[in-house]
Amino acid sequence: MTADEATLARLAALAQHGDRTAYAALLQAARDWLLRYLRRRVNPCELDDLVQETLLSLHRKLASYDPGRPFLPWLAAIARYKFVDHLRLAYRRAEDELSDEQLPAVDAEPAITARISLDRLFEELPPAQCRAIELVKIEGRSISEASAATGQSESLIKVNIHRGLKRLAALIEN
Repeated sequence: MTADEATLARLAALAQHGDRTAYAALLQAARDWLLRYLRRRVNPCELDDLVQETLLSLHRKLASYDPGRPFLPWLAAIARYKFVDHLRLAYRRAEDELSDEQLPAVDAEPAITARISLDRLFEELPPAQCRAIELVKIEGRSISEASAATGQSESLIKVNIHRGLKRLAALIEN
């Protein structure tokens, strides 16, 4: 039996005043409605759990129901919130289950080849320029950190980087 809006609103009002029979009838009618409402939205194996969670929320929030307002939109709002919570949890679980075997393999060959080519180009530079470029541009250190590591002034580090990059560009173009 499918309860209509007026019946559900009356049952909810009676349940708010402590009528156990009305409360049991309300939960049964709400359960039937929720099964129909959520059936197309979730996997069958998750349906009962989501319906039970929604019924628990209905129980907790029943005191806040206004008997002067329609019951089904109120129940549908609770069901929507529970459904969204269910989706968030499912997405979080899916992210957590992503293992290393499922991640695409990283091909290190291009990086190795690029490093070998860079090392060959660095052979054409003076050691001070090479070291300044490596510290600042490759390792990501600041100018002051590179200055402290090499013993060169900050101005000299900047000049060595500029001249070294200019020389590397000329070597690559030729």
